[in-house]
Amino acid sequence: MSRAWLIIAAFALLSACADKPRVPDWQLNASGALERYVTAALTGDARVEPIEFERARKEVASTGQPGLVARAELTRCAVRLASLDLSPCEGFEALRGDSPAPERAYADYLAGRVTPADVPLLPPQHRAVATEQGDVASLNAIADPLSRLVAAGVLFRLGRASPEVLVLASDTASAQGWRRPLLAWLGVQAMRAEQAGAVDEAQRLRRRMALVTGAP
Repeated sequence: MSRAWLIIAAFALLSACADKPRVPDWQLNASGALERYVTAALTGDARVEPIEFERARKEVASTGQPGLVARAELTRCAVRLASLDLSPCEGFEALRGDSPAPERAYADYLAGRVTPADVPLLPPQHRAVATEQGDVASLNAIADPLSRLVAAGVLFRLGRASPEVLVLASDTASAQGWRRPLLAWLGVQAMRAEQAGAVDEAQRLRRRMALVTGAP
């Protein structure tokens, strides 16, 4: 899922041309609120995160279009998965029956159960990851950082997150300064290192986590 898709692809591209119809206020308000939600969620701003999401959802819901509200809910679930939050996408499931096929396919992809027949309905950058051959090479081919983290979360949910996937995910979050996913991916690496008896490596990873949180 590209960042543009995350900010609700159904919104019309804003145009500065004077002869174009005025963009409805709900589109501007929802897009801005959803963008702020994504930033807050990734940087770990627990105060702003719920406020901005509810603001975005309220604006989209004013259209009475379940598909648009479903996309807002899927945005939240995708961003959570980028930080290895594997909780069910309950907000979307309440809208599944009235949601278009691409939204249902994307929800199934996030849940790790997309069918081969539905792969063509996914955003293009996620299709390779959705196949049985999806691996770190598939992630490397995704240019958008958030899309790459979401795809890495899908591989993790499926039990296919190799050490290389974990490193790529943490490096991606680190490069963006996204504290929440960085801590999540470093935590998984540290846990695996501890389980393997790699004490020095585990301690190094824990020190990185402490640096992020500001802990002694």
